[in-house]
Amino acid sequence: MRILLVEDDSMIGASVQTALQREGFAVDWVRDGIAADTALTGHAFDLVLLDLGLPRQEGGTVLARLRARRDTTPVLILSARDTVADRIKGLNTGADDYLVKPFDLDELIARIHALLRRQAGRADPVIRLGHIAIDPIAKTTLLDSEPVTLSAREFALLMALADHPGAVLSVAQLQEKIYGWDDEVGSNTVEVYIHSLRKKLGTGLIRNVRGVGYVIPKELSE
Repeated sequence: MRILLVEDDSMIGASVQTALQREGFAVDWVRDGIAADTALTGHAFDLVLLDLGLPRQEGGTVLARLRARRDTTPVLILSARDTVADRIKGLNTGADDYLVKPFDLDELIARIHALLRRQAGRADPVIRLGHIAIDPIAKTTLLDSEPVTLSAREFALLMALADHPGAVLSVAQLQEKIYGWDDEVGSNTVEVYIHSLRKKLGTGLIRNVRGVGYVIPKELSE
């Protein structure tokens, strides 16, 4: 899953980016509102972490412009503005959640998972696909109740497909979800990870739609 972090405080930004990368997220970090607006118009993200007091353009303006484009990407505001009026304004502008600084990183990660789960239309924290159970929080995968060891990239790719069963994702879309701007991307890495996931979890889990991309069949989630 790919997250855009919009934060001008270098200490907070570095700690959040590091913590989320350890959780397996691809995290792109920008430090002002104009850069955030540019990133959001040029790239697809699964979630945005947005500070309000930004240089060059206020975070509230970034959020308003995002929603004006009918972009439904979940937005979690991270701000030192802690009054009830500030929280109400942020939520009414289109934010999905609001967390006041200073915050606990474990709470931030829990809120991120909750927002991603809601965006995917799931109530159960565990994703079940036939004989496979995926826990996005614990980062575990079970096949017939037996644990399967996946690399961080394999798990990220599995999550990108498992969150939207029935949706065909191209190689470019999958790369967008599992790699950040600073990551080096090989020419066939997605195909290599797909091959490995099929070996570990069964050939019927991920199907190739020729000339389009890859999909987890919707019937596996029913």
